[in-house]
Amino acid sequence: MDIGFIITIFLIGFIGSYISGMLGIGGSIIKYPMLLYIPPIFGLAAFSAHEVSGISAVQVLFASISGVWAYRKGGYLNKTLIIYMGISVLIGSVIGSFGSQSMSENGINLVYGILAIIAAVMMFIPKKGIDDIPLDQVTFNKWLAAILALIVGLGSGVVGAAGGFLLVPIMLVVLKIPTRVTIASSLAITFISSIGATVGKVSTGQVDYYPALIMIIASIIAAPLGAMAGKKMNTKILQIILAVLILATAVKIWAGIV
Repeated sequence: MDIGFIITIFLIGFIGSYISGMLGIGGSIIKYPMLLYIPPIFGLAAFSAHEVSGISAVQVLFASISGVWAYRKGGYLNKTLIIYMGISVLIGSVIGSFGSQSMSENGINLVYGILAIIAAVMMFIPKKGIDDIPLDQVTFNKWLAAILALIVGLGSGVVGAAGGFLLVPIMLVVLKIPTRVTIASSLAITFISSIGATVGKVSTGQVDYYPALIMIIASIIAAPLGAMAGKKMNTKILQIILAVLILATAVKIWAGIV
């Protein structure tokens, strides 16, 4: 690996992990297309979809736990939500990550594109009044949360993403969880999900360890910084940034498929 390659991979990991901590997502929604398309632009070796999904899975594990650590104080981590959605998404991600071994690269990109479209549509649905709910009065349908998390886990396991970019709109739009609780709890759920995805990717030989290590270092530095920035930002602005980000990624992925 030359210095240009190391710097490129580090910056991809840093930018993705900063946004990850700020918005409560694992960061694969950003890093997946960046890893896929940016290295070849600079004349560096291109990763396959399988390699990108493997690197993303391992990196998300560290980015999400770093973000959770930054949110550990303030009452934003909803333990009931984390348990119900975390266990379900973990089961789904293990099944999905093992199943992805037999899928084609186009198949993996297609799954990713479909998830991104669904998430983008949900983010543009109005979310009125959810941030007026006191933190100790947050309620939700536990079994609906578990079923939706299982579905997210299946899809995210395939692409090596922990599903945070889809969990966030589900929590905001369907379960009516306040924005900051959603961001903090989503990071915790994403961490649990990434355990399953990482185990599956490592076991099936889909991880390129040197780029993954560079991404991990970037994640540990950047995710807490992003979380601190997210705490200070207006919740409406956070929602808009995530919506635009998911939409842009969906367009890019689908442009590559078509």
